[in-house]
Amino acid sequence: MSDANISIQSVSKAYTRAGETLVVLDKLDLEVPAGEFYALMGPSGSGKTTLLNIIGGLDRPDSGLVEVASEELSQLSNSELAAWRADNVGFIFQGFNLIPVLTAYENVALPLGLQPLSKSERHEHAMYALELVGLADRASHRPAQLSGGQAQRVAIARALATDPGLIVADEPTGDLDRESADSVLELMSRLSAEMHKTILMVTHDPLAAESAGTIVRLDKGRLGSIDHKTAAPGAAAAGKGTA
Repeated sequence: MSDANISIQSVSKAYTRAGETLVVLDKLDLEVPAGEFYALMGPSGSGKTTLLNIIGGLDRPDSGLVEVASEELSQLSNSELAAWRADNVGFIFQGFNLIPVLTAYENVALPLGLQPLSKSERHEHAMYALELVGLADRASHRPAQLSGGQAQRVAIARALATDPGLIVADEPTGDLDRESADSVLELMSRLSAEMHKTILMVTHDPLAAESAGTIVRLDKGRLGSIDHKTAAPGAAAAGKGTA
C-alpha cells in the first residue's frame, strides 16, 4: 500500500439532463498530502460528492489529471480501476450501508473476500479492524442490534479491513446524534494522526468539519477557500508508516 497523496489538476465534470448541461466541477485544482484529514464543504450542488467519487475511483472526470497514491487514475481501465479501488480506498457512507442479515464481523470481512488471503488471515484482519474501532465485543451482533454510532464504527472497520491508504467519507455523521458523531470524528482523527490514513470527508456540519486538519470550501464546482488549522491531525504522524 502506497501513502495516499492526492493531486487534482484542472479537473472538470459535467452532466447532461433534459438537454441541459450542468457543470459540476470546473477546472478544479487540489493537493492533499498523504496522512492528512481534509473536510470538503459547500452548498448543495457545489461538487463535493462528485469530487469525492472521482478521487475514490467511483467516477471519472471529463478532463484533467487525477493522481492518487502515485497512480494516475485516467490511465486505468475499468477493471484495473476496480482492482485499484479495492486495494487502496475505504468508503464510509452516511447510511452505513451494512448488510442487515450479516453480523458486524461478516460485514467487516466482506471486502476481504477480494483479497488473496486465507480464511484465517481474513479473520485476523476483520477482528483487528473491529478492535481498532472498539467493537470486537460486538462482532456477532447484526446491524439492528447496534446503535447508530456503533453501526457507523462497524462501517469504519469495514473501510479499514483492507488497510487502504485513503478513506473517503460522505456525510459520515449525518444520521448520528452529537455524542455518537463526536465519537466517530475522534476515531477518524486518530486514524489520520496515528495510522497516517489520508481522509477526505464531505460534510455540511461545521462542527464535524472542525475535526479535520484542513477545511476546503467549494462553490459552483470551483475551489473557494482552504483553511489549514494550526495543528492538523495528520501532521504529527508525517513520515510514519501505518500500524
